[in-house]
Amino acid sequence: RSGRWDSASSSVSLSLSGAVRRWREEGRVAVWLHVPILQSRLIATAASQGFTFHHAESSSCTLTLWLAEGPSRLPGYATHQVGVAGAVLDESTGKVLVVQDRNRTVNAWKFPGGLSNPGEDIGDTAVREVFEETGIRSEFKSILSVRQQHRHPGAFGKSDLYFICRLEPSSFTISLCEQECLSCEWMDLGELARTKHTTPITSSVAKLLLYGHREGFDKIDMTMRELPAVYTGLFYKLYHRELPESYRNIT
Repeated sequence: RSGRWDSASSSVSLSLSGAVRRWREEGRVAVWLHVPILQSRLIATAASQGFTFHHAESSSCTLTLWLAEGPSRLPGYATHQVGVAGAVLDESTGKVLVVQDRNRTVNAWKFPGGLSNPGEDIGDTAVREVFEETGIRSEFKSILSVRQQHRHPGAFGKSDLYFICRLEPSSFTISLCEQECLSCEWMDLGELARTKHTTPITSSVAKLLLYGHREGFDKIDMTMRELPAVYTGLFYKLYHRELPESYRNIT
């Protein structure tokens, strides 16, 4: 068995070596090599030809080889995680939905939320996480804030982006997820803005919400537009403060 593998490995190495030489002659800039997990034995062969790891997923890894002159200019793999929370405000009562996480050493009031799934829009994450933790159904209205934090302990030391969205409730009876939350309630917005039993970011956004509730959400909202991307058939979401109509209609 060992002899057969050595022979197969040598054959793959020669084949890959020839391919790399041909790609260089053709003026190729770089090579991406996707290796399924069941073919992991080929990684050592690729490494012997100069390939290095780029990233790994559950069923495969990707290696790269820079062929052009100078240091590699290939983009690094994703280094951020995206967290999203939903500030669900009942405008008729001035109360906002808050939770206390079960697995925290300090039981501070915060907005329900969690990590965004791959391919999931920010607003959809907020609506989903709020429903999963509290049973409250809601609708995305805007983005209120973005926190950027580097060397985040909860992100394997990588960077973390944390969005807080304004949501409008369509149901009001709480059904608490006891696995994730210690408690949940509708709290007066002014009380949340003043209490010391909360996180700094929650306190800041509560004051922002209080300002918007009193003076108009157009002063605080970052709304969303969907626009066509330069890549055929693809679209992207653009978030920004709303423009006056006279500026929106400039052609």
